[in-house]
Amino acid sequence: MLSARSSILRNPVLKRGLATATNLTRDSKVHQNLLEDHSFINYKQNVENLKIVKERLNNRPLTYAEKILYSHLDNPQEQDIERGVSYLKLRPDRVACQDATAQMAILQFMSAGLPEVAKPVTVHCDHLIQAQIGGEKDLKRAIDINKEVYDFLTTATAKYNMGFWGPGSGIIHQIVLENYAFPGALIIGTDSHTPNAGGLGQLAIGVGGADAVDVMADLPWELKAPKILGVKLTGKMNGWTSPKDIILKLAGITTVKGGTGKIVEYFGPGVDTFSATGMGTICNMGAEIGATTSVFPFNKSMVDYLKATRRGEIADFAQLYQKDFLSADKGCEYDEIVELDLTTLEPYVNGPFTPDLATPISKMKDVAVASGWPLDIRVGLIGSCTNSSYEDMSRSASIIKDAASHGLKAKTIFTVTPGSEQIRATIERDGQLQTFKEFGGIVLANACGPCIGQWDRQDIKKGEKNTIVSSYNRNFTSRNDGNPQTHAFVASPELVTAFAIAGDLRFNPITDKLKDKDGNEFLLKPPFGNGLPEDGYDPGEDTYTAPPADRAAVAVSIAPTSERLQVLKAFEPWNGKDALDMPILIKALGKTTTDHISMAGPWLKYRGHLENISNNYMIGAINAENKKANSIRNVYTGEYKGVPDTARDYRDQGIKWVVIGDENFGEGSSREHAALEPRFLGGFAIITRSFARIHETNLKKQGLLPLNFKNPADYDKINPDDRIDIVGLDKLAPGVDVTMKVHPKDGQVWEAPLTHTFNSEQIEWFKSGSALNKIKKDRTGSL
Repeated sequence: MLSARSSILRNPVLKRGLATATNLTRDSKVHQNLLEDHSFINYKQNVENLKIVKERLNNRPLTYAEKILYSHLDNPQEQDIERGVSYLKLRPDRVACQDATAQMAILQFMSAGLPEVAKPVTVHCDHLIQAQIGGEKDLKRAIDINKEVYDFLTTATAKYNMGFWGPGSGIIHQIVLENYAFPGALIIGTDSHTPNAGGLGQLAIGVGGADAVDVMADLPWELKAPKILGVKLTGKMNGWTSPKDIILKLAGITTVKGGTGKIVEYFGPGVDTFSATGMGTICNMGAEIGATTSVFPFNKSMVDYLKATRRGEIADFAQLYQKDFLSADKGCEYDEIVELDLTTLEPYVNGPFTPDLATPISKMKDVAVASGWPLDIRVGLIGSCTNSSYEDMSRSASIIKDAASHGLKAKTIFTVTPGSEQIRATIERDGQLQTFKEFGGIVLANACGPCIGQWDRQDIKKGEKNTIVSSYNRNFTSRNDGNPQTHAFVASPELVTAFAIAGDLRFNPITDKLKDKDGNEFLLKPPFGNGLPEDGYDPGEDTYTAPPADRAAVAVSIAPTSERLQVLKAFEPWNGKDALDMPILIKALGKTTTDHISMAGPWLKYRGHLENISNNYMIGAINAENKKANSIRNVYTGEYKGVPDTARDYRDQGIKWVVIGDENFGEGSSREHAALEPRFLGGFAIITRSFARIHETNLKKQGLLPLNFKNPADYDKINPDDRIDIVGLDKLAPGVDVTMKVHPKDGQVWEAPLTHTFNSEQIEWFKSGSALNKIKKDRTGSL
């Protein structure tokens, strides 16, 4: 472990002597968490803001998500409020950053020249630990390899008054749920699965680092007012069905872009029939349908979880505000409603290559055979930020014990990723960890690991066609192991465990029998397990470090010769002219996720060094011209080279360029490197059929022009060797189309109208060269 700057008690609430449940009132001063003395719950102010908004909206009944959003408005008296139209200026309660994105966020914050963050901020070291041998050895190796980055994060968080969760602590979203999430809060996080905290009734939204810098710098954070997708849950789950199956089925209904521009709000009697950690699982994977975030209303399951994690006072305080703030108004209206009957819901398996290809387990056998998917499962992986709760681990362990009683162990490689040190320590104490090991399982570090491509997989060769099944959230091509032929399927941890026992993708544990050690057939018993540990959570090793009281003497560690970290230089402002005769760097074919645009895996080590990580720009995208990845033609020389190489050639000659993309461009991760890189490499505009929300915002923040074909069919008319003009930029205004002139190599010039979602302030980001430049300009009067 890294040496701690200071020690903090695991239960400091006892030391503080805060108000007890017996004397709590709605005016009580209650801490947001047990680790900070400077952050308090603002329910009273939230309700006052909400009262102003409701009067302005003629007392229209509000959904729960609307209540949280509008109660955090910077200016509730004057803010325009129209779902799907208005840009809301919000004041989040806190910011959370994982280590891969925190580097760039902090570097941007440092360049703003401020002495400390204005809101509570935490940094979590979870992305840079590669799964290879097993938890302890992998963690030790990661601390050694990443020492330079960890030293930077340790000193920077100390300098700027942020909490620091060192390597081994666990995955950011699990740590937030265990320590920081509370009902009615608004948090932003530099990771797309930040919505995990919706399982505790708060709005948790994934953003890019530049958005986080806004909040750190005490500026309002901007979000286009989402529409509200209501999901009504009725009935109660049973047997092999789990909360994961709710979101897997919903993904099949909505597709990966069906939640774009929307908050998913769950309601109905079914909401009260399962655990808060199960709700977290559902909210976590809401990112896979493109949703802004997902949320459940405050209920008893959340009270139980808060008390189990030593936050009973927060639970009691929240109950005082449940009726008027922490629940939807009777008669509220949703923009659309999906209804799911939990009683009839069956387990689902989603994939391969996309998380919205949903197949119920009853049909999986036929679909798998007809699709020609590899039927032999090579690896089963449980855990991750999505499914590593005590309940998940207990239910999976119950299946393994049943199989063991018949003499069976795993037929596949089986890995277990505890979501946090607290989960790891608790399942070690209660025996589930030993059960996994006896099954043949490999216990990985408390980190993201294979879920984000941090997996040194050795059981196959790259290019070998194979199947893996995980309880993770995302399964894009090559994401987990870098092998484009790996067919990755997503399911509940229970189903993954059953698959590991059978070793066959056709196996349905509800109907299919296995043979025991003596050749006798038997059915696996349905899984069971406690939602919360009977003996409470074991916190395990203390891996949290609070910022020191005296920060003046702390020096931030960045070596000038570093290949991992690089001080940022400001981008040049727009020159005030139209962009003419621009080459198309690449016309991307089909699905282009942030993994295609800026890969993770081995590239994570360069997340703090813009120049080095730009070497992965668009290397996973498929070139429409030749159907190859990372092979594009320089339109001036005719030479085929990699995408970043060609982009640099253009940039170094002073040539601006554009990218042409398809639908939902940039879906997936919140990584702002997918926007920083094209800006650094000389890009001017990204023109697509449509964008994913976070990526579009990230592009705007970095001074690029994200533009959409008004006529989607114009995408098909573009040839990779066409030249592009974007004209009339001096008249760039909200709601006004931009004109693109296309110059074919041989043919008539034609025009295409392009739409955009810029508001007036965002246009100033473009003119200034970036949102960060605009911040500097406003504070100092110059760039």
